[in-house]
Amino acid sequence: MLTRTRLDLVVFRRPFHLRGEEAACPAGTWVVQTEEDLLQSLSFPAWRRTATTIRLRDAPPGRTLRTIPVDPVGLAAALTADAVPA
Repeated sequence: MLTRTRLDLVVFRRPFHLRGEEAACPAGTWVVQTEEDLLQSLSFPAWRRTATTIRLRDAPPGRTLRTIPVDPVGLAAALTADAVPA
C-alpha cells in the first residue's frame, strides 16, 4: 500500500486548547503531520487520512518537544477561535 506524509505549519497567535490536553498549549508556529494511504480500489487517485499529529513544546521553560495525536476538526476549530479578535 502506498502512503504519504504531509507536513503543514499552523500559527497560533494566542495560547490554545486541544481536546485531551489539560493545559493550554503556548502560542507559536507548530508542525502538523498528516499520514495518508492511497485508496487503490478507485479508478482515480484518492487518499485517506490515517493519522494526524502535532508537535508541541511544553509551556515555559518550554524546551521539551512532544508529538500528540490531534483531531483535524478540533485543530481547525482551535485555529478558527484563534483568528477571532480578542
